[in-house]
Amino acid sequence: MKLKKPIKITLGIVIFLTLPSILFFSFLYFKHHQNLPNGTEGKAADDLATKMLIALNYEAYTSTDYIEWTFKKRRHYKWKKTDNICEVYWKDYKIKLDLKDYAESKAYVHGFIIEGEMGEDLVEDANNYFKNDIFWLVAPFQVFDEGVSRKLVTLSGNNKALLVTYKNNDAYLWHFDATGKPTSFNMWDSKTPIKGLKASWNDWQIAETGVKLPTFHKILYFGIEISDIKTD
Repeated sequence: MKLKKPIKITLGIVIFLTLPSILFFSFLYFKHHQNLPNGTEGKAADDLATKMLIALNYEAYTSTDYIEWTFKKRRHYKWKKTDNICEVYWKDYKIKLDLKDYAESKAYVHGFIIEGEMGEDLVEDANNYFKNDIFWLVAPFQVFDEGVSRKLVTLSGNNKALLVTYKNNDAYLWHFDATGKPTSFNMWDSKTPIKGLKASWNDWQIAETGVKLPTFHKILYFGIEISDIKTD
């Protein structure tokens, strides 16, 4: 049975559009995919994690009550860290997230409160944005959080890296310079289809309170810009 001309044209367009994408992803996968490395828990891993915190001035981070930043020029945050409150802004929305009592969160548009299903959806969106975007700002400071494990990994040349695994089994292999400051990590998480993909952590800014925070990450050919950082 012969295919009709419109069907042939449609199939041709689909193949034309999808085949290059499949080939490109396959190239990236085979070039960058890595298996999760083995590591050893214990004092050596904890010491490396502590060295990282010292290099980033963890003491200043703990005493910082307020952090403000913009993520990829899309979303703006005003995080009252001590109060567990974060105001999230995007488009015409403002969401006041109560990170301690999620039910107390409020959504606004043009200054007017939004209730009902739409308000709940906006609060959920803001919460998901916050969880993702805050990670790219303060992930190094989470290495001793409850439920997080640390393992020392020895790489070629006897270089040491730190494998950090979270409760949800997302794992990140941190690499450092001589001072212990992070330069990059490899990712094995649920959001990344290519396991072991590398992201840079080498554009640091010393904020007003003395804590060091990142301003840019590079993943393959893409960038994650973090701007307008303010601390108090």
